[in-house]
Parts: sequence; structure tokens; C-alpha cells
Amino acid sequence: MKKKVFGIVLAIILIAGFIVFDSSFIVTRADEYTLVKQFGKVDHVVTQAGLSFKIPIIQTADTLPKSLLIYDLDPSDVITMDKKTMVADSFVLWKITDPLKFAQTLNSSVSNAEGRINTIVYNAMKNVISSMNQDDVISGRNGKLSEDMMSAVGNVMEQYGIHLVSIEMKHLDLPSDNKTAVYERMISERDKIAATFKAEGESEAQIIRNGTDKEIAINLSEAEAKAEKIVAEGEAEYMRILSEAYNSTDKAEFYSFVRSLDAAKSSLKGGNKTLILGSDSPLAKIFYTAE
Repeated sequence: MKKKVFGIVLAIILIAGFIVFDSSFIVTRADEYTLVKQFGKVDHVVTQAGLSFKIPIIQTADTLPKSLLIYDLDPSDVITMDKKTMVADSFVLWKITDPLKFAQTLNSSVSNAEGRINTIVYNAMKNVISSMNQDDVISGRNGKLSEDMMSAVGNVMEQYGIHLVSIEMKHLDLPSDNKTAVYERMISERDKIAATFKAEGESEAQIIRNGTDKEIAINLSEAEAKAEKIVAEGEAEYMRILSEAYNSTDKAEFYSFVRSLDAAKSSLKGGNKTLILGSDSPLAKIFYTAE
């Protein structure tokens, strides 16, 4: 009987010893921090992955995420500087960089951290958008709006041991009740701008056309003047050559005779074949000589 009781006691001691021994080990993964607490307060933080030890019963261990976290804000209405309402839907990428400060200020609660992030980021978004016109807000969706909100938040989250990696816009649009009217106004404004650019372009084109037409007219006038000058010089040269060719009396009489023949040939065209010559005509002189 004593042996049986002793065996039971020994088994209980071994089991209790195993439990105590097992509870002395802490396994920390690569994507987490381990907070070792003693009497409810953080004694130390294990930041490196691996196996570590704690005092059984006296010390306990909690974990915090070490990886990049995402918090999705609820869609909310924001008002621009020109009093236009817009619906903003955003999310935040964040991570815990100081687990001890995180535990001390937020009681090691991710939910508490998300509540602070929600308040701070929403206020920053509201302040940034309220300082911009609606058109600037819409055009800032390519990244500038997120940069301005990050600047507005600044380093305020560091007091909680948190680092905000980025604030991203999932959706930024107009309320459904006035979306059509705003789009029509924007289209009208863009049409006015396009019409202005078109008018300026047509004005520039007309100036270019007028300048080109003027240049062409000047070139044609100069070309015609040069052509007339060349023709006049050619006629003068022709007369000079002709004068030299018939500078003697015999040559002059022959030239006069040829011209008379040409004149007679021209007058005999048509049905009238009668040719009347004066006595002083070179042709008539031929006939007189023949007699």
C-alpha cells in the first residue's frame, strides 16, 4: 500500500515537474515579439526568434505581431475647401517598432492601436482635404494626397511605439446624389478650356497663313519683275542684233522687202485674193523693174 501511494506521489511530482519545466521555455517566432511579464508588468522583451526562458508561475509571456499590419478605415465624408463633399475610403499600413512602449501606452492591444490610428489618420485626412479645392483633391489621387496626409500625421504615432508605413486611398469619389451634376460641371469647364485652346490655335494658324501668303506674294512680285526685266533685256538685245544685221542700205532694202512679203501673205488670207499696192511699195517696184 505504501509503495502504491509512493508511486502515485512520485508520478504527481514528475508530472508537476514536467509542467513547470515545460512552462519555463518561450518560443519566439520570426514574425512576433514576446513580452515577458512579471506580476502584470513587462519585465523584458524578446525580439529575436528562437528559444528563451522565463520563471515559471511568476512570469508569463504574451506576443505582439512583428510583421507589417493593415488597418482599413471606414468610408467617411470629407469637405473640401470649396465646400464640396467627397467620400474617402482609405487604409493604413503600419507596424510595431517599439513593443515595450506599445505595451505601456496601449496595454499590448492591437485593437487599441487601431483605434488611435483611426482617429489620427482621419483627422489628418480631413485637415488635408479641407485645405484643398475639389479639383486638386481629385488630381492628387496619383500619390500627392497620400504624401500630404503622411506629412500631416508626422511622428505622432512614435509615442505608441508604432510606425506608419503609408496611407493609401482605395476610393475617393463624390457622393452619389451630386455626382452627375459635378461631372457635368467639370465637363463644361474642360470644354471651355478646350475651346480657348482651339481659338488660340486657330489665331496662331491664321497669323502663320497670313505671313506665308505675304511672303509668297512678295516672292511672286519679285519673280515677275525679274522676268519682265529679262524679257526687256532680251528684246533690247534682239533689236541690237537686228540693227547690226541690217546696218547697210542693201540689207535694209532686203529686210523691207521681206517684211512686205509677210504683210502681203497675211492680207491674202480668206476669200479675197485681191492685193492693192502703192507705187512706193517694194513689191510694186519689183514689177516696175521687170518692165
